[in-house]
Amino acid sequence: MSDQRAQAVVALGGGHGLHASLSALRLLVDDLTVDDLTAVVTVADNGGSSGRLRGEFQVLPPGDLRMALAALCGDDAWGVTWSQVLQHRFEGDGEMRGHVIGNLLIVGLWEQLGDPVEALDWVGRLLGAKGRVLPMALCPMDITATVRGLQDDPAALTTVRGQVEVATTEGLIDTISLVPEDPPVSQEALTALAGADWVVLGPGSWFTSVIPHLMVPALRRELETTDARLVVVLNLAEQEGETPGFAPADHLAVLAEHAPDLRVHTVLADRAWVAGHEQDLADTVEVLGARLVVDEVGAEDGSPHHDPVLLAAAYARIFAGTAEEVPLGRPRA
Repeated sequence: MSDQRAQAVVALGGGHGLHASLSALRLLVDDLTVDDLTAVVTVADNGGSSGRLRGEFQVLPPGDLRMALAALCGDDAWGVTWSQVLQHRFEGDGEMRGHVIGNLLIVGLWEQLGDPVEALDWVGRLLGAKGRVLPMALCPMDITATVRGLQDDPAALTTVRGQVEVATTEGLIDTISLVPEDPPVSQEALTALAGADWVVLGPGSWFTSVIPHLMVPALRRELETTDARLVVVLNLAEQEGETPGFAPADHLAVLAEHAPDLRVHTVLADRAWVAGHEQDLADTVEVLGARLVVDEVGAEDGSPHHDPVLLAAAYARIFAGTAEEVPLGRPRA
């Protein structure tokens, strides 16, 4: 049975993966499939312009928040121009080299208003954003990971701290955790999750953009109790540093290890990437009690990036209840 109501959607993630997801969901705001869109964004970046501003001003790293806001800009001249301005990175050889205009704008509003949520709302209004952007936590986070393969004993565990360090480790990530373990969370983020019809988790850097949301106790409790249906969007390839050698099912396995009580409604995977892994993926999805939708959502050039138009169409079918599901369960002998 299809659901023709306009949907309230919350998207969780960070970086380029969340940018792709929001770019797709924004198209559904335009066609009235989605009437309320909120992004809840990781705040653990410690590198580049974000890391420099975080260290100097003791603020949330603004980079992933900026990218989410840019993704929500419209396709008209106003939206395209402001998206480009927001993403502009300074060149040259001075102290401003590498800084991004949007990062500076966000930090400036934080200093002016003293409220990270209110400041992001003001940036969104300036841009004409087609949704709201909220931080995952109200204080800067550090990601720590237990990693195998960095010592002579391949089974020995080493602790690696920092988003950049975890994302680029040469070892195999076992588990992650956050510092602080129980950060403050905005009421706005909790309210958005409580009132959502759908929650979208992924795609993105699995251990540094996707799973961190599940490690924030207040967010995880809300995700475990909300009536919203959770869609997990798988990546299009393994990621060097974070998920080398991972098959599609492996991503779901580590998700379940970190949040065993999470209720997944639908897993969305790209047809090209799951080729040859269909049965293992179907078995894992069945164990999760979820539905599996395999669709064409990758970029036409074959790069490991989601195509916003194709991803939007897949989301629309899932939200309407018309997406074709893959039959689960191994065939009987």
